[in-house]
Amino acid sequence: MSSGQTSANSSGDRMTAPSTLHDAIDRYLDHLRVERGLAHNTLCAYGADLQRLLEHLTPDDGTVPLAHIELADLSAFLVARLDEGLSLRSVARHAVSVRRLFDFLHREGWVEPNPAADLDVPRVRPSLPVSLAEDDVARLLAAPDEHTPEGIRDRAMLETLYATGMRVSELVGLPAAGLRLDIGLVRVFGKGGKERLVPLGEPAVLAIERWLIDGRTLMLDAARRASHPALFLSRRGRPLTRQGFWKNLKKYALASGVRMDVSPHKLRHAFATHLLAHGADLRALQIMLGHSDLSTTQIYTHVSQAR
Repeated sequence: MSSGQTSANSSGDRMTAPSTLHDAIDRYLDHLRVERGLAHNTLCAYGADLQRLLEHLTPDDGTVPLAHIELADLSAFLVARLDEGLSLRSVARHAVSVRRLFDFLHREGWVEPNPAADLDVPRVRPSLPVSLAEDDVARLLAAPDEHTPEGIRDRAMLETLYATGMRVSELVGLPAAGLRLDIGLVRVFGKGGKERLVPLGEPAVLAIERWLIDGRTLMLDAARRASHPALFLSRRGRPLTRQGFWKNLKKYALASGVRMDVSPHKLRHAFATHLLAHGADLRALQIMLGHSDLSTTQIYTHVSQAR
């Protein structure tokens, strides 16, 4: 649907249709706040659910045209939430939020047809995640140019992601104070504010040490900042964003000749699958991944067997 379309509001004025999902969510939340008078906590809940949808659909440039969104995209979002360990009840709440958003957009005449009209909560666990081969991971880890501060940082980030299986949001938000390099551990703050201690492994420890010595200080100096609590910083002295890391990862995948469509979540899958293939304990893996439900972790046993 083109951004030139219009819709009549309750006052009879003509409103320009939102062209992107980000704009559409803003319009919908304004509608809930002004016309429906929903409570602040309810608005925050809707906003959080829809922000996750936005992040799922826009990993690169932060925008997605409304006309490009289909039922398959919305269903894949719900499956991804199951894959991350959410309960069916939580995923059902996300489905309701998404359906109500698109019902509103459809009533306003801003989407046609309504891609969420037949959206339902998946009743089965997601299909087996696709995992990178160990050779692919090795090429990916070696791709950054470690003659630059950015390359040193990116090598450390890749090593940390593969060594711990943490989520990309946990990686970019990792505080430097959470490191215990002397004993090879990192404190990870996951969903719901839950924290866990995860072993790093020697390659990740060495990569982080080099970043702290040869890269991070230069980034802070370039930004004229004395310090920052985040471990991984940009040249502006601020934490690298999820989208920024995603772009870098895709660049390194292309440079290293990895044919698979690589994402941070696929490195998380690789961590889990490779650990199990080398004899790791399933419950220990559950703790490292931050899964609340062991059945979510068990899917990797099937991946390992399939390989």
